[in-house]
Amino acid sequence: MTAVLTEPAAVRVAGTRHLLSSEDLDRPTIERLLELAASFEAVAEREVKKLPTLRGRTVLSVFFEASTRTASSFELAAKRLSADTISLKASGSSVEKGETLKDTLLTLDAYAPDVVVIRHAQVGAAALATRYTRAAVVNAGDGAHQHPTQSLLDLYTMRAALGRVEGVHVAIVGDVLHSRVARSNLALLLACGAHVTLVGPPSLIPRGIEATGVSVSHEIGDIAAADVVYVLRMQRERMLPGEAYVPSLREYTLRYGVTSERVRAGQFVMHAGPMNRGVEISDEVADSAASLITRQVRAGLVVRMAVLYDLLAEPEAAA
Repeated sequence: MTAVLTEPAAVRVAGTRHLLSSEDLDRPTIERLLELAASFEAVAEREVKKLPTLRGRTVLSVFFEASTRTASSFELAAKRLSADTISLKASGSSVEKGETLKDTLLTLDAYAPDVVVIRHAQVGAAALATRYTRAAVVNAGDGAHQHPTQSLLDLYTMRAALGRVEGVHVAIVGDVLHSRVARSNLALLLACGAHVTLVGPPSLIPRGIEATGVSVSHEIGDIAAADVVYVLRMQRERMLPGEAYVPSLREYTLRYGVTSERVRAGQFVMHAGPMNRGVEISDEVADSAASLITRQVRAGLVVRMAVLYDLLAEPEAAA
């Protein structure tokens, strides 16, 4: 089981604001961030896309796990707001020589960053980081725990496609047990009045999750009732060694793969990526008109611009 770091999550630690968990966001805050992201989308259509808003500020990205979409969009978001950026990955850093997370953070804090964006395999790593930096901390994924900016960009994408989130029925399909995306999305979807159905094999659905207000199904056919089908990949890097959560990937695909035959007209399909085409989602669905996957990627930029702006440029409004 992934180790849990015991520092409790908080949105304010020692006077500094952070974004550590989707569960820290109430509905008015969610809506404010989505509106702010929409304003940045208008800026993205201009010939000159940069804003001077965060000039003189420093955004430090520390990624101890692989990332394409999250890392690149945070870096571009900071640059679009005219912030200075520093990016650090575990590969090639002193982490490979055995340096602890604490010492890495203390070293980087000496550069006086304004925001630290951190991704780490350990649950609670982002919360722990608040102890060793004076900067605002943004959780870019901590183990199977939380990924709050992903859930914000997913809601932004749904709202743009459907015109609302209230009353929308979302079916989340696949490896919910190991998915920080699923946990983060559940918090925001339920806070905004959506109905959520989790679909997957019993071994990949957390026990007792119905207590949160979601529905659970083990039949792929039940996605037909949803407005949005949100597909999850198998999180094999977070599974316990030797545990057989499904008989085989082939059987999983046959029973739970989202194919064109299983998606009805009028539904939208989402996926946080990276996709395993031919496993949890077919090429036909991923590349279809129903797919919002590319829109999710575009939304990631403006939503992360909104988060950085909100943390640094509007402290009173967000307090």
